[in-house]
Formats: sequence, structure tokens, C-alpha cells
Amino acid sequence: RWVLSLRCNGSRNVMSALRRAVEVDFKDKDVHKSQGLYLLATGIPDQETHTVSAYVAQVCRGFDLQLHVCLFSITEAVDSSGIIPARYANPTETAVAFKEIVRAGNGRFHWFGEAGIFESDDITVIVSEMEKANSYSQKCAFLVESLKQRS
Repeated sequence: RWVLSLRCNGSRNVMSALRRAVEVDFKDKDVHKSQGLYLLATGIPDQETHTVSAYVAQVCRGFDLQLHVCLFSITEAVDSSGIIPARYANPTETAVAFKEIVRAGNGRFHWFGEAGIFESDDITVIVSEMEKANSYSQKCAFLVESLKQRS
């Protein structure tokens, strides 16, 4: 089940969007087997990070859901409508804040921009698996070579 649109109406009121998703769209939690929220963001939430994290931790445990964040870094502090956000943070501070929120929601974090992918939990896992496979392959090659030497 997908929640198609959570709009913050020109702000970054993440708490309001999350409340709407959880209290309205996920009220029938027993009916749905898989529940997850994807937050698409371009900047730091209007609310303090620890406040959002605490709410996310409480809700995710209560509803057995995960919060995933896709952060798109833009270069300007003012969006196309000319609205200045209530809070400002540089892209790195914003990423750190969303990583904390994602960890509270047992989700995954993805950060990208016009230049490409900066960080992605999914890509990190894939790279780790590839490194493990390469290591096992090298160990197997070493084992095969040592068995050939014995014979």
C-alpha cells in the first residue's frame, strides 16, 4: 500500500506530514502486511531533529513500520516559490539529521543531488556484499591453489 502524497504546504513541517500518514493513512494497520513510509525531502525539517526522532521511534514501534528518507540536496536555501524555510542547515547537517530520524524509524537513508548519489544505505549493503563475495572468492582460490600444491 502506497501513500502517494504528503505535502507540507510550502514548509518542511515533517511532523504534520508524518502525523497525517500515521493517523489517517495507517489507521487500518492490521489490514496491511507491509507498512513503510518514504519521505522525500529537500531540506531539514522545521522541527528539531530530536523531536522528530522521538516521534518516529514511538510511532514505528507502535505500528510496526519503517521510515525511509530520500534526501535531494539542492544548492539554494530558497525554494522556487521564494519561501525561506523556518530552519536552515547545510546539506551535510541536513543529512546527519535525517540519518538520525531514519535510525529511529528502522529505515534506510538515501542522499542524492544533481551530481549523483552521495550516500545510500542500499548501495552500502550491496557494496559490502560484493566485498564479501570477493574475499570469499580469493580465499577459495587460495584454498584450491594450496590443495594443488599438496597433490
